[in-house]
Amino acid sequence: MIRVMLADDQALIRAGFRMIVDAEAGMEVVAEAADGREAVQLARTARVDVVLMDIRMPHMDGIEATRRICAEEQLAGVRVLVLTTFDDDDNVALALRAGASGFLGKNVAPAELVTAVRVVAEGEALLSPKATRGLIRRFVEHVRPVTGPRLPALDLVTERETEIMVLVAHGLSNGEIAQRLHVSPLTVKTHVNRTMVKLDARDRAQLVVIAYQNDLVRPADILPEPGR
Repeated sequence: MIRVMLADDQALIRAGFRMIVDAEAGMEVVAEAADGREAVQLARTARVDVVLMDIRMPHMDGIEATRRICAEEQLAGVRVLVLTTFDDDDNVALALRAGASGFLGKNVAPAELVTAVRVVAEGEALLSPKATRGLIRRFVEHVRPVTGPRLPALDLVTERETEIMVLVAHGLSNGEIAQRLHVSPLTVKTHVNRTMVKLDARDRAQLVVIAYQNDLVRPADILPEPGR
């Protein structure tokens, strides 16, 4: 059973998401929070697997709540999905840096919401290739690479793993990467998982953040969408 928490200061939105989640076999809403501070507290006590997190909330916003949840060792298994209207790109980028596993529009279709919860509950990142490409273009405008030496753990990453990490940061799916490199999707997934372990990345979303923070990918390098 996937245990879900809804964190949104609007009761009507929480009620709508609760109806969708509770109607699905294998998942249930076990907690609701009306602000970020309450979300952090409930994440600790309600044995939550996935948090649907609004960004704008009183007392503590969703970005800070995400940062605190993702920073706690005892909550290492909790995944956060940020809820957005896609008109607040700065905050979406900051939420990913804080540890969020992906993002959803508040107007998401019920089937997409259910799929998203299942995807992140399994430890994957909810960053579709199309959405990732769009976010990347905006991400690099507002979140600059860190100054100084790059992340030391990158020295542990092999040349092939770095190559695949860069393609992940471009927004390519495992299948697209496999086709480009003439390997199997399973091989790509194995390399991605190994890279996440070496870099202590929670999921695929964090690899994108690390790649841009350490200047492995630049705006001018962004690949065109397939077919263009």
